[in-house]
Amino acid sequence: MDEIIELNRRLLDAMRHEGFAGYDPFDLLNSRLLQSSPLYGNEWVRLAWLQFGKRSPINFRPLLGVPKRRNPKGIGLFILGLLEDYRRTGETGYLREARELADWLLTQRSDPGQWTHACWGYHFDWQARAFFVPAGKPNAITTCYVARALYDLGQLTADQALIATALDTARFISSHLYTEAEGCRFYAYIPGERAFVHNASLWGAAWCAFCGKQLGDEALIAQAIDVARQSVQEQADDGSWVYGARRHHGFIDGFHTGYNLEAIRMLRDATGTQEFDRSLHQGYTYYVNNFFTANGTAKYYHNAVYPLDMHSFAQAVFTLLKVGGTPADRQLCNKVIQRAITLLYLPAKHRFSYRKTRWLTNRIDYTRWTQAWAYYALAFYNAQN
Repeated sequence: MDEIIELNRRLLDAMRHEGFAGYDPFDLLNSRLLQSSPLYGNEWVRLAWLQFGKRSPINFRPLLGVPKRRNPKGIGLFILGLLEDYRRTGETGYLREARELADWLLTQRSDPGQWTHACWGYHFDWQARAFFVPAGKPNAITTCYVARALYDLGQLTADQALIATALDTARFISSHLYTEAEGCRFYAYIPGERAFVHNASLWGAAWCAFCGKQLGDEALIAQAIDVARQSVQEQADDGSWVYGARRHHGFIDGFHTGYNLEAIRMLRDATGTQEFDRSLHQGYTYYVNNFFTANGTAKYYHNAVYPLDMHSFAQAVFTLLKVGGTPADRQLCNKVIQRAITLLYLPAKHRFSYRKTRWLTNRIDYTRWTQAWAYYALAFYNAQN
């Protein structure tokens, strides 16, 4: 236990040294070289460029003029981790540091003139197959994680302004992300897009239900439960979810499944509803039976171990301890932590690798995707033991 606490302290120190800024698997569109080219206007060039940056085991970002920057979601994760360290130790320095990061987050809100309510997006342009998202355009996942961080910090420090900002994000989700399309009702990943993605919709539902309870807004709670009901209806008989409704969303992976389960559990805890208990049980049983090897390695896909990714290991900690929590779940969680350290930790650099395939390891330092998740997961794990 002490070894994991020390490992995570060194990881935090390494991130402090960088000012919590860094590279991201999806930030190659921040390349000054590409942005100065007329090719930047072509969506297929943007998609290919972004995928090249994500998949290359060699980090070309310094050569291509991609700056290290803070990511709002990553900062939200670091705050959540700092709060876990505070709960474990009682050291107020963690609270002060979390407050400094929260103050930065408040300066990074998506344009209030356009969106009215508090919300956040990524610090880079993002090209997906279905849509293009400019830097700063808010999305459901970033907004939820930032809001959770601000709310928890506000609760611990009795800061009503932080709490009010965090709760206001539910108004953004409800008014700008609620979508009815193709017979489905869901919260979209970003405003104006009609792709139904389960983890984004369920996290939006969980957060809206939680906020609705705090605000005494029954209509917000009802909408959130209705949205969650849609994803539960889309759950397969074996308890699994594909990523989303589009043709290229037909994969089943571990950390998004974990997102779904954690979100449903949060909604259940917030509202007291037992409507989704069967879904939660089936989904969790599927998760435990399909996303881990016997030695605790967290698999990326239900039918494939590789690529090994710290995101999968980190989310496993939250899913096993928050959704599960039995002695058997805790035992599996212990194995998962040890396998993550054995397979992905770089002791000389005090951080984790991005991904490992059967043939090679991608050691690029990705702050939001890898280190923030690792720090938060290990801080949560340490606080639970």
